[in-house]
Amino acid sequence: MRPTTSGLPQGDPLAALSRLLACVDAVRQGRALFALLFTFCAAGLLLAMAGSSLSAGATAWAVVQGGAALFVAFYGSNTTGLLLMDHALGRPVREVGDALRDALALGHRLLAVLLLAFGLVAVAVGLVAAALYAARLPTAGPVLFAFAVPLGVLLLGLAALVMGAVVGPLAAPAIWAGCTVRQTLAMLLRQARERLLLSALMVSALGALTAAVAALSTFVVLTGGRAVSAMAVLVTGVDVPPQQLMAGLFGYGLRSLAPAGVPVTQTPHGVAALVGGGLVFVLALALPGLVYLRGVCALYLAVAADAPAPLPATEAQGAE
Repeated sequence: MRPTTSGLPQGDPLAALSRLLACVDAVRQGRALFALLFTFCAAGLLLAMAGSSLSAGATAWAVVQGGAALFVAFYGSNTTGLLLMDHALGRPVREVGDALRDALALGHRLLAVLLLAFGLVAVAVGLVAAALYAARLPTAGPVLFAFAVPLGVLLLGLAALVMGAVVGPLAAPAIWAGCTVRQTLAMLLRQARERLLLSALMVSALGALTAAVAALSTFVVLTGGRAVSAMAVLVTGVDVPPQQLMAGLFGYGLRSLAPAGVPVTQTPHGVAALVGGGLVFVLALALPGLVYLRGVCALYLAVAADAPAPLPATEAQGAE
């Protein structure tokens, strides 16, 4: 089915901001929340296994497990993004298994776009480095340096702004909406040329909104964690330091408690508290992540309203 962007605001910052604020509704999307929770849990488990392998001297296994964690994180976030894009476009949300299959089929497009974008940044860095190297000439060097400094500052600063305000938040949603690599690159170039400031401001607003959700999640975790810690000592009678009961809420495990200055008591209740707190920690991470992913979908639909209509799946595969 061909996604459409008809009726979306074109160049209206207030309408775009209103659409962006609506992304907090993402916490109600059960399938997307499940996909992101599973992604965080699987990637975190693989990273923990990689750390254990590295501590045991099994560097090869650590590399494999670390690569698997990156693979799960990349395709898991793309799976979640596809589910959220379905909701943002107002079409029926696909099943998680279908979204995973589509993410595996479309992930190479996003990788190609990112590689090309970072390649252009590398070219810009190379040009600045070449200009600075030419400034070593004894006679013309100071003159070249006088021009190289402002040009280099502007070129690299704008490159960083484009990567952070255009490529980073808009490349993935374009792929999720069904765009090909060529269409995505054309859209990113147009946004960087015509709407860079609007995109930067909208990304800043999305960052503030995500930070606010993260702050609320942290408040819930801290308040509830301290209350449960006090009640656990009084009601359950567990002989576990309150710091250890709270450690799992911040992602600490048994191996990382001592370096963090947390008293370690390896009792069944202490391990159970770490496991339960770890689940709360993953949920507290997933909620801001879900809002951000839904936000970039809204951002794409708002600032890229005049982008060319994505090709149907059959045509898109033929275009590649």
